Amino acid sequence: MEQPSFKRAMKQRHLMLLSFGGVIGTGLFLSSGYTLQQAGPFGTVLSYLIGSTLVYLVMLCLGQLAIKHPVTGGFHTYASLYIHPSVGYIVAWFYWLTWTVALGSEFTAVGILMQKWMPETPVYIFATIAIILILLFNIISTRFYAEVEFYFSLVKVIAIIVFIILGLLVIIGFIHYDGYEGINTIAHRYTNPTFPNGIGSVFLTMLAVNYAFSGTELIGIAAGETENPEKVIPKAIRATLWRLIVFFIGTMVIISILIPSYQGKSLESPFVVIFQKMGIPYAGDIMNLVIITALLSAANSGLYAASRMIWSLSNEGVFPKWFGKLNKHHMPVNATLFSMIGGLLALFSSVYVADSLYVILVSIAGLAVVIVWMSICIAYFNAKKIDRSLKVHQSIPIIGFILCLISCVGMLFDPNQAPALYFGLPFAAIALIYYFVKFNKKRGV
Repeated sequence: MEQPSFKRAMKQRHLMLLSFGGVIGTGLFLSSGYTLQQAGPFGTVLSYLIGSTLVYLVMLCLGQLAIKHPVTGGFHTYASLYIHPSVGYIVAWFYWLTWTVALGSEFTAVGILMQKWMPETPVYIFATIAIILILLFNIISTRFYAEVEFYFSLVKVIAIIVFIILGLLVIIGFIHYDGYEGINTIAHRYTNPTFPNGIGSVFLTMLAVNYAFSGTELIGIAAGETENPEKVIPKAIRATLWRLIVFFIGTMVIISILIPSYQGKSLESPFVVIFQKMGIPYAGDIMNLVIITALLSAANSGLYAASRMIWSLSNEGVFPKWFGKLNKHHMPVNATLFSMIGGLLALFSSVYVADSLYVILVSIAGLAVVIVWMSICIAYFNAKKIDRSLKVHQSIPIIGFILCLISCVGMLFDPNQAPALYFGLPFAAIALIYYFVKFNKKRGV
């Protein structure tokens, strides 16, 4: 049951920018480079079109469930109610894993990008500073957290809008760009699409694309701390979805036109490459700062989501009560500190080949969020059978589930992403064993 001491302090603008904060991070600014390497420019646009369709379907289902059950911790409660309590428990832990691992990738990326200006300083120094800042933002108060995230996310949104506008000015010929030849370049990209690793690479990269879209579901997590959730949540979901789709697809179309082939490292941003080729003074430095802000924002949202999931587990009695305690500012400090464990992965990964480990961390987080999305689809499908008043058609969760399943199968054929499966399956097994041991003890079995 919902604990009454959580404050409903978030407004619609906070909810929208919270979702933006979770989504617009490494997935768009950095992981898009990996997708470009694997699928090519045209394949990248195709991957993001499929990904945006999937996230739209999942969010339609989540929106209905969040209105019906506006609780903090969101969708693992839906899985418990409409699938099975053990599934809800695993979903909660997978979503926690999504963000605690993502924290590691965000902090690692911050450290590596900061080395552009201070190359002699170790990555772990910058990662540690970022960890302390994000921890402070998450333990002061809900309103303070929401305001910080609002302005963090605003920087990213403005940067993407500027990128799209400048990209359009290049495309129509108002700004010079090395290697761009107007309509001939566009025609070549789209009438002769190239797939460096075959058309199957579009599906192989779907996990990384889904990771890029992960965070939209944060609206469901924050339902229990939102003013007037019945009115605010549907509006926030609609506004968030169309903006994200425009931002992501618009950005990827511009990148696909202006970068014929991407050979950069996984932690080199296509945004920086394009701005530098535009010849904009200090563009690389400015974009580097924007990306660091984006990473801190995504980490800020991620720690919020992970801590609320731990609090929710504790509140339901399937995790120690100590993690469910709130401080005088109504913040789950113990759950927040526990969830920051993922941030410590940044310190580990900065010692052991950060660039290579980054792709693995992204894949683990991508797998976890896809499993969460699958649970949302199944939960809504079952809820719709019980309550016909729910507005989204029953075919929507079926299509969403199938697209999620394709993403999971595709990773088996990508050696860069397959290690995530080797980690994810044992993690699920351990969580399941723990749940049934604890559950049986409670029943005296």
